[in-house]
Amino acid sequence: MKLSEIVQRLDAFDDDATIIAAKPWASSSRAQVIEPPESGLATEMERDGMVYFLEIAIAREFKEDWPSEQGEAAFCERLIQYAINDA
Repeated sequence: MKLSEIVQRLDAFDDDATIIAAKPWASSSRAQVIEPPESGLATEMERDGMVYFLEIAIAREFKEDWPSEQGEAAFCERLIQYAINDA
């Protein structure tokens, strides 16, 4: 699955789930939604060349404030920038 596909379907996933994605992060990056380990350590979420990206709950919260007229592609790019610089 691509990161952009996950971002388009945020409401389909549990709040407790976490997005992992292959770097360099882009809308076309391979990505997966996983249940985080009980330890919560980001290093334990790494698999198949994908690393911690962001929790579903945080992505949803970020999307609540996003102006819908700016579109899904722009939202995905801004979410990537948020994950890189602010998360």
